[in-house]
Amino acid sequence: MQSFVSTSTANVQSTSVASGRLLSLDFFRGLTVAAMILVNNPGDWGHIYAPLEHAAWNGWTPTDLIFPFFLFIVGVSITFALGGAGKFENEGKKGIVGKIVKRSATLFLLGLFLNFFPKFDITTVRIPGVLQRIALVYLACSLIFLKTTSRQQVTLLAVLLIGYWLLMTLVPVPGVGYPNLEPETNLAAWFDRTLITPAHVYKPAKVWDPEGLLSTLPAIGTGLLGVLTGTWLRADQSPAEKAAWLFTVGCLTTLAGLIWNSFFPINKALWTSSFVLLAGGLAMLGLAICYWLIDVKNYRRGVLPFVAFGINAITVFFLSGLIPRIMNLIHVDQPDGTKTGLKEYLYRSFIAPLFSDPTNASLAGALTFVLIWFGILWWMYRKNVIIKV
Repeated sequence: MQSFVSTSTANVQSTSVASGRLLSLDFFRGLTVAAMILVNNPGDWGHIYAPLEHAAWNGWTPTDLIFPFFLFIVGVSITFALGGAGKFENEGKKGIVGKIVKRSATLFLLGLFLNFFPKFDITTVRIPGVLQRIALVYLACSLIFLKTTSRQQVTLLAVLLIGYWLLMTLVPVPGVGYPNLEPETNLAAWFDRTLITPAHVYKPAKVWDPEGLLSTLPAIGTGLLGVLTGTWLRADQSPAEKAAWLFTVGCLTTLAGLIWNSFFPINKALWTSSFVLLAGGLAMLGLAICYWLIDVKNYRRGVLPFVAFGINAITVFFLSGLIPRIMNLIHVDQPDGTKTGLKEYLYRSFIAPLFSDPTNASLAGALTFVLIWFGILWWMYRKNVIIKV
């Protein structure tokens, strides 16, 4: 279940783009996954700091950037995993494509398993999900990378973003009669209701899904921004020039997203084109800084623990979603005669009493969960244990 586009080994102390490794990329991936686990596992869902929640609809918070950052990193990693000159000599293109399809299917099925567990009710299971979208973006971007040039990828990116904007703002929604960007009546929501059906979408939303079908198209654009970035990082240029240009393009891409926001609002749930550019631009800036400090300036302090997260990224994401569900199946008797899940019991018994502010307690619960995984993944890193799809 390891991130199937990882570019490192578990015992990296120095890196080289030519050798297909970027320590900064593993660090950036690990930081992103750690943040993902943090926001997905608060001690108390009723008490969360605003930056650790998603925007209600239009607009964005730091939490909204985590998922697109990961998809961007998937795109970058594809260029290192598939871009080597000798890749096709041993297996041929058919063998490479077969592995891509197999890995995508495996990841999609892992996401479905998380949605099935623990009820395993096929009549109400949610079909889309985070891992499912990662699988689709990885599949599309890998095939695009193998079969197109960088110039063609730029053109395809523009077609995806502009085409999605025109679809969402000009095409009348069946049953509604006019195009709109409201939660339950937009075109993407109609697609989800029609093709997936309300029984199989995100339960809190009921009639649409934040990882739905139509919005996966611009999500592929997020991955393509990563592919283009990875191609630039592998180019025959000086490290300083790479970092400078990546930072510059990141600023311009972020600015373009903010400008587009004025007539196509930044919205993670719809994965609007402005959101793609904003998140992609900020991801470029983050990676540029990491690349300059870690791979160019050889800065190492505090880096390796996050590298441990990055090397087993998919593993920790999958298990951090599965284990709390298993813990909640274990019921513990309370003094008042009620029962509660083991995870909730541990939080209420050992963390919440230490804080007078329930929001601080909730944050402490999330940080404790992340720190536990830090310990597990650091042990795996030191033992060179990498779990792959």
